[in-house]
Amino acid sequence: MSEHRARIEWRHGGGPFHYDTYDRNHSWSMPNGRQIEASAAPAFLGDASRTDPEEALVAAISGCHMLTFLAVAARKRLTVESYVDDAVGYLEKNAEGVLAVTRVSLRPAVVFGGDRHPSPSTVERIHEIAHRQCFIANSVRCEITVELSEAEESA
Repeated sequence: MSEHRARIEWRHGGGPFHYDTYDRNHSWSMPNGRQIEASAAPAFLGDASRTDPEEALVAAISGCHMLTFLAVAARKRLTVESYVDDAVGYLEKNAEGVLAVTRVSLRPAVVFGGDRHPSPSTVERIHEIAHRQCFIANSVRCEITVELSEAEESA
């Protein structure tokens, strides 16, 4: 259906190549010219000022869920004024004893505007549809949960 590309570049830069000393900094380049400065997570000797792959995975899951939620809400003729998600991914040993992002918790806060305000059960249903239709969620093995607050806000 479509292809999505990224170019990952890393260079040694000289000096000894040992686990404790090699530079983890690298770049991710996208076809449209965007570049993301990346590194390993700080726990794995990376640069905390750069994006690490685990953060990018959590952001991709959250962003895909949000975009799918917005599409479903728009098709239902609901107006979303804002959507904020404080998503958290957990790197831990999986059932095979291997480190993996085993679960991601999405914590969306959605503010609706306009003259139609969905009930909490409708919002929950939209999140369920968004989860089932999210391309990234359908591509990963980790558990993804959506933790909704008691009530969604209205603008």
